[in-house]
Amino acid sequence: MKHINTWDFPLRFFHWSLVALFAIAIITVKIGGNALEWHVISGEALLALLIFRVLWGFAGGTYAKFSNFIRGPRAIIGYLKGTGDKTIGHNPLGGWSVIAMLLLLLAQAVTGLFSNDDIFTEGPLYSLIDKDTSDYLTYLHTINQYILYGLIGLHIAAIIYYRLFKRENLVKAMITGRKQVHHSLPDTHASQGGHVILGSILLAVSAGIVWFIATHWA
Repeated sequence: MKHINTWDFPLRFFHWSLVALFAIAIITVKIGGNALEWHVISGEALLALLIFRVLWGFAGGTYAKFSNFIRGPRAIIGYLKGTGDKTIGHNPLGGWSVIAMLLLLLAQAVTGLFSNDDIFTEGPLYSLIDKDTSDYLTYLHTINQYILYGLIGLHIAAIIYYRLFKRENLVKAMITGRKQVHHSLPDTHASQGGHVILGSILLAVSAGIVWFIATHWA
């Protein structure tokens, strides 16, 4: 086995920032009261991160691109049977779990913009819709969190499985950016692109979009 560059820095920054902000969002909503202000802020920051990830799916490094890990049913079946091509980035099944996670998180962030708690906390775009619609979106916001918990649980279970049975430390790879692969794979598979400057610009653009939505559309 050998190690090659796989996950670019902007992707790793996104990943761990997402973990931190999601944890903050969960903690603050459970505390309630004045902490809900930070729940709203963390939700807006999450939305900016998710917009960045969508952009980075087209402009990022080799293994951050959607084209690298969105595969068809045949690739998924081959992976499950162990007959598919060896992968360096996300495997075919893991790739679709990434898409599912992003879509659910986007749904959570967007519904949060219009939600209310019937007391004193409202999403930044609450005033754009009527109360009944806001209540329905708040309901979806609440239900979706449990779906997210389940998907995150599966994600953690997969990490543990890979660590115990396949001897792959996925957490370390997402920290260092270097992944352990079979020695037969050439170094030309190392991640290309993923420049920090471009990532910083796209993150700033994403944050600007959310800021504009939250302050000018309300």
